[in-house]
Amino acid sequence: MAVPGYRDVPIEEWDPAAPVDPAEAEDFLRLCHAENPRLGPVEPRLAAVQSELDETGTYQHTADELAYGAKVAWRNASRCIGRLYWRSLVVLDRRDVTTADGISEALVHHLQLAAGTDAPSREPGTIRPVISLFAPAVPGRPFPRVWNDQLIRYAGYRNADDSVTGDPRSIEFTQAMCRLGWESKREAFDVLPLAIETPDEGLRLFELPDRAVLEVPLAHPEFAWFADLGLRWHAVPAISNMRLTIGGVHYPLAPFNGWYMGTEIGARNLADPDRYDMLPEVARLMGLDTSRASTLWKDRALVELNRAVLWSFERAGVKISDHHTESERFLTHVRNEERAGRQVPADWSWIVPPISGGATGVFHRYYHEADLRPNFYLDAEARTLSSTGHAGPVGRHAAPPVEPSVARPEPVLASAAWAAAGPPAVLRPEYVALPWFAPAPRSEALPLAGVEPEPQSALESEAEARPEAVSVPWVDPDVGSAGPAPRVAESEGAPDDAAEPRPAPALRPACPVIH
Repeated sequence: MAVPGYRDVPIEEWDPAAPVDPAEAEDFLRLCHAENPRLGPVEPRLAAVQSELDETGTYQHTADELAYGAKVAWRNASRCIGRLYWRSLVVLDRRDVTTADGISEALVHHLQLAAGTDAPSREPGTIRPVISLFAPAVPGRPFPRVWNDQLIRYAGYRNADDSVTGDPRSIEFTQAMCRLGWESKREAFDVLPLAIETPDEGLRLFELPDRAVLEVPLAHPEFAWFADLGLRWHAVPAISNMRLTIGGVHYPLAPFNGWYMGTEIGARNLADPDRYDMLPEVARLMGLDTSRASTLWKDRALVELNRAVLWSFERAGVKISDHHTESERFLTHVRNEERAGRQVPADWSWIVPPISGGATGVFHRYYHEADLRPNFYLDAEARTLSSTGHAGPVGRHAAPPVEPSVARPEPVLASAAWAAAGPPAVLRPEYVALPWFAPAPRSEALPLAGVEPEPQSALESEAEARPEAVSVPWVDPDVGSAGPAPRVAESEGAPDDAAEPRPAPALRPACPVIH
């Protein structure tokens, strides 16, 4: 489904009580079967779906439809520069996980699988694009969701002198989490807890275990003083508050990740005046003349900040992409799609990198602007929840009010042999801020102040919490030859990147929102 001129025609607000649009379901199924001939003729499937729609107002996707729809949603994401490898997305079917504990454990595993810390056979830092798809919304019923806009986000604190410790973007959300019982350290890079809301349990907070957060301390190839700034950044940008729409069926909880393009950290997260605002300090330590803009001190400091990000990630063995390489990969994607007879929706203001735009090929052309589905959408209420930590008046699809609790999931420890071996050499201890292996268990669940904790249900077994990823036929984006998709058995870990002939690009995180 295409809506031309999406900038001029606002996208229709989602009504969670409305039944699935039969026309959108048919469009998707015809596209799915046309691009996957092995599924056979579409008519029998159309008839079965229409019967489901008549009876329930919605329908259930098959495993193949789910995987294909998620991958095409990435292909259609107009603000993402890293779509060349859209077919390589690892799709995790979590539709049967509905409890807050189960969701928390599944999200921890998502982060480990994405970061390469899920199995001893993989090297930490071999980032893979992953999406976890939880239960779809049923018309008129509440659904599970995560309030955080990213699974890993740093807290922000307003100090008495009006200065800020941490990420200014997160100040209001951090205050809300603290009011709900989260105990923070008030440091510059405190990882916020996950705020998970389910229809049966209401809101619960879960602190991410250390094993779920792979971080890279930042240094510079030439400036020794840079390491003393104490900067770091996490390796997996995982968006968690966007609604995925596939054939008219909506998945409000569908966290997905790629890996970073360096400018997202160095030119936005650490450089923007309303974020960590590091340019003045870097310029001062470089000895630059900051008395007037014409000395280009901001440009010079910005380049060195981005050099530090790329150099640190590469030295630590953590996958990252530079903006020049990513721009060329995007143009390759455009050519591939045009050869396949498909237009590429793209928002120029997001595709062009935030530094050296004119030096990249993506700057010097225009793009097709349309809202193609399947796709990801950021709803107004989800945006409010992620920025303020509260929804205001109860919305149409809010869960029943239940007193929130704070929980810290117990980590599943690595095997004794793996733990004893320590981290691989590629991630030297001085370049790993948090341990990824056999961490000490977190403390027990913490209650809200003045509220007795509810009994915690036992976490699901690993076999139940880690189903196999679904897959669809894979086509090499460069050579076009078809072959079987690598089926990821989670108990065995994801395939090593050594099996991939080329490095993959970054999925631009937080595509419709500020990074």
